Amino acid sequence: MSFVDVDSRRGIGAVVNAAVGLAAGGRAAARRASSFTCVDQFTRRQSGTVDVWWIYDDGGLTLLLPYILSIRRAWASCPLRVFTLANKQTELELEERNMASLLSKFRIDYSALKMVADITRRPRDSTLAYFDTLIAPFRDKNSNSHTNDAESNAYITDEDLMAACDRTYRHLRLRELISEQSSGARLVCVTLPMPRRRAFVPPPLYHAWLHAIATAGERVLLVRGNHAAVLTFYS
Repeated sequence: MSFVDVDSRRGIGAVVNAAVGLAAGGRAAARRASSFTCVDQFTRRQSGTVDVWWIYDDGGLTLLLPYILSIRRAWASCPLRVFTLANKQTELELEERNMASLLSKFRIDYSALKMVADITRRPRDSTLAYFDTLIAPFRDKNSNSHTNDAESNAYITDEDLMAACDRTYRHLRLRELISEQSSGARLVCVTLPMPRRRAFVPPPLYHAWLHAIATAGERVLLVRGNHAAVLTFYS
């Protein structure tokens, strides 16, 4: 799966539609042919684990959806594993106990809990090369040649990459961690990253982030709540 070139005159909408279409599986005919198989996978008895990568506090939806799925008959034999980020590497045990206590208060049954401490590590060179190939059709080194905002938003400039370098590294590192830790999972649920309100992110760059995360496992579900609490807290 790869991105394809898009005529700049088609503007930002074409870029977004192209990226979403490719991330969803390519041609519409192929998506229709495989949709019944995808739905059937949620009704047949499953094996393996359901892994939750609870990266941001979104109100708990990222955790609630896979938990509801795991208590269904077809997924009852799939243990729930929870991965979340550690704030301080020197306090992993303390943070793990706090998270375990929180999950207990939410009455979430899980088989394993792991605190991820190295999300800020620089991605491997191979991962960076993969990402460069991913965004290559949308790279633009001559941003002054564009005549309108819609046209300029369809490209990724050097300035855009520099401004979003830390976030790009973070998302690529997340891809590596998911590939390492959840390669055998039956389903991987990940909190959907959102662009910051005050920092513009070109649509092709944002969708490249999503593509990198969504292809980190065999079945990846991106979930994002609206920060409204959906889990009942019992003290």
